[in-house]
Amino acid sequence: MQFTAVYEQVPEGYIAFVEEIPGANTQGITLDETRRNLAEAVQLVLEANRALAEESLVGKQIIRESLNYIAA
Repeated sequence: MQFTAVYEQVPEGYIAFVEEIPGANTQGITLDETRRNLAEAVQLVLEANRALAEESLVGKQIIRESLNYIAA
């Protein structure tokens, strides 16, 4: 799966977010810095979401499996 990164140049540098992942946003002085920061933001949001999901499932009988998504 691929995500869509959106970058906007502002007077201070760049701001960015990922359309498909609410909360994955960042800023940077250069475009390269902003790209690195955005990759880190995506990783942090996904890790936080996993932790929240795991916490909500404690003590429940669940089935966990991999899901491969290919857009139609």
